[in-house]
Amino acid sequence: MRRLAEFRYQLRRFLHFSQAAAEEAGIPHQQYQLLQCVRGIPPGVEPTIANVAARMFLRHNSAVELVDRAIRQNLLLREHDAADHRRILLRVTPRGERLIASLAGHHMSELRQSGPQLVRALRHVLGSNRAALSSPSTRQTRT
Repeated sequence: MRRLAEFRYQLRRFLHFSQAAAEEAGIPHQQYQLLQCVRGIPPGVEPTIANVAARMFLRHNSAVELVDRAIRQNLLLREHDAADHRRILLRVTPRGERLIASLAGHHMSELRQSGPQLVRALRHVLGSNRAALSSPSTRQTRT
């Protein structure tokens, strides 16, 4: 329990840093997360509002509002899909790209500094789970 709490603390610590860095750069942290999501979407997944909403754990209408605000700030734009003109894809603008690059540098510096504690906390959680799973008191025998 204590190891899991430490891991959650380390995650929250990094997320708090991320939020503060985004707001210091002049955008709400959800906008930064949106830019990261669109820019870093994996191959084979199209940057549609539905996919972005799913990857950000947002309702569709909340994602639409977030995208609309990013478009008004010239961070994102909507484009028709060349293969299917009915679909709309999201793209990061050059301004959004500069913002992502700037914030990514700050985040990498922070990860170099605080990453070892985060990794250590994760290893402790995973190690404690392996030990708990293999201990005789938690194993069930099959009949």
